[in-house]
Amino acid sequence: MALTTKGCERIMAAAARQNRLVFCVMQNRFSPPAQWLKTVLSQNILGRILMVQVSCYWNRDERYYSENSWHGSKELDGGTLFTQFSHFIDILLWFFGDITNIVSKLNNFNHQQTIAFEDSGTITFDFVNGGMGCLNYSTCSWDKNLESSLTMLAENGAVKIGGQYMDEVEFCHIKNYTMPALSLTSPPNDYGSYKGSAANHHYVYENLADILTGRSTAGTNAADGKKVVEVIEKMYAAAVNQAMP
Repeated sequence: MALTTKGCERIMAAAARQNRLVFCVMQNRFSPPAQWLKTVLSQNILGRILMVQVSCYWNRDERYYSENSWHGSKELDGGTLFTQFSHFIDILLWFFGDITNIVSKLNNFNHQQTIAFEDSGTITFDFVNGGMGCLNYSTCSWDKNLESSLTMLAENGAVKIGGQYMDEVEFCHIKNYTMPALSLTSPPNDYGSYKGSAANHHYVYENLADILTGRSTAGTNAADGKKVVEVIEKMYAAAVNQAMP
């Protein structure tokens, strides 16, 4: 939505003055595995959440960070958490709620000549609602993306959503529960030299049409978008060591 909380607030204030809605594009919420797990969590089938790990290992090399591009600029790009992995922070918050006690370790291993911030990080935190978690991320995967996954241990079972874009249910073992058949997942966005998360944008547009015709509410509203930015700011502010270019 923006690269600062204040930027989000300016957008929200302008929308309020003009009596307009702000929509944030978080298309990963619409993938079949995400929709399924959200339902499981909302129904408290898993019980207390104990541990959650999100791992995002992608490739972003010289093919992506080309000369004179906004990619890699602190002012325009913001950082790896903003441009590559904000969607997965949104999923984390959507599933489990707010986080606290954040500790971040950041490093720039392979992009000293191309970016003005980290290319990798390990972030630990506690959930306000109980349980603890971590986010491991990097853009150093050689040649292509490796995975975007979420693994959770809960009172009544364990689940892992994996694949390159958190688009496959790789493990589901839940007490007194049978995993339903899910719809097929959309293929990833293909930008030629690199790929991004699953192409669920048509669901975003369907949601927009439903809102404008009074049939639904926003799948991701301005408050949701602002929350992601707030959390990313806290993650960067909590860095205990950061190797910069």
